[in-house]
Amino acid sequence: MNFSLYIAKRYLKSNSKNTAINTINWIASIGIIAGSMALFVVLSVFSGLIDFSLSFTNTIDPDLKIVPKSGKFFAFNSSEAEALSKLKDVAFYSQTVEERLLFTFDGKQQVANLKGVDTLFTKVSTVEEGLYGGDWIEPSTLQVVVGSGISQKLSMGLMDFNNAFQVFVPKAGKGDINTPDDAFLTQTLVPIGMYAISEDIDLKYVFCDLPLAQEMLFLKPNQLSSIELKLQPNAEEVKVVEELNKIFENKVIVKNRAQLNDSLYKMLNTENIAVYLIFTLVIIVVLFNLIGALIMMILEKKGNLKTLYNLGTEIKSLKNIFLFQGTLLCFIGSLIGLFLGIAIILAQDYFQLIMINETFAYPVKFTIQNVLIVLATVTVLGFVASYIAASRVNKKLLE
Repeated sequence: MNFSLYIAKRYLKSNSKNTAINTINWIASIGIIAGSMALFVVLSVFSGLIDFSLSFTNTIDPDLKIVPKSGKFFAFNSSEAEALSKLKDVAFYSQTVEERLLFTFDGKQQVANLKGVDTLFTKVSTVEEGLYGGDWIEPSTLQVVVGSGISQKLSMGLMDFNNAFQVFVPKAGKGDINTPDDAFLTQTLVPIGMYAISEDIDLKYVFCDLPLAQEMLFLKPNQLSSIELKLQPNAEEVKVVEELNKIFENKVIVKNRAQLNDSLYKMLNTENIAVYLIFTLVIIVVLFNLIGALIMMILEKKGNLKTLYNLGTEIKSLKNIFLFQGTLLCFIGSLIGLFLGIAIILAQDYFQLIMINETFAYPVKFTIQNVLIVLATVTVLGFVASYIAASRVNKKLLE
């Protein structure tokens, strides 16, 4: 065994004759344990909040989405459809058309996205699971499914035949506009269902049949806004993207969920980093106690260090004694803190100890990544703090 490591382990196990040094050691140890536990709990809670926030977008967003490289629409021909159907890693794909339009009901107005979807859309998206009233749209009908936010804004219910739910589509072309009919195509729709996912999404979409949307937007049957894909469970996303670019000859852009919600992902990642840095700062403050404890230990063991030095031990080896002692203390403290933190997270996950409301528990998520982050952070910072303290061992001290 390494000489310095052996001595460090002996010092770590034994108590000092000085009560003050023992007290400082205990304070440093408890601080490291508490700091490790707090950092892991906070990271796990934030991981749970991130998953909870993204669960709303994951309901509406596909695994991959094909959008035009330029403009709003692109042509999807039969050869591309055949090649896309042959991709083994693609479970389902849905053709969609989307445009932001004006909707009216009983004198009230609301701007939202009309999204025309085909019959496979419910295989790609789980939005149908968000229905809390009515049914999903049927093909070749004027039926629509609206968000609860749009319904509230317009004070609209389902199957209300006394008031018309209408959409206004701008007409393309040139010429004088004398009446609203010259500028807009007006279509009466039938609300057949309502969904509730999140506040933003509930105000964003009105779903209808794909051919109906293409007809209202004056599009050809093969013109689409996007193609949404659901991948097989073990599919390689990068490989699928490469295959799609070959099929469409790089005339489209293929986006995954992170790219579809890049601003949300950036915000959540920034907040996660900020929380990590704040609690890392707390650990750094705690480690000042470790530096003080090691320096006092060096002064107490000054006589033993002189003896070892006179016997031929190099100063570097003497420094390593306290470097190893402090690093081991941080490593063991982080393991104990992680054990306590994991117990708290698992207890919250299984027993729902802390509730946001009567039916929803505070979200947490246990990940190996957070365990490794805490272990690495505390150990590395402990190594730095121990190195600072060990640097007090020098030739001047021993002479």
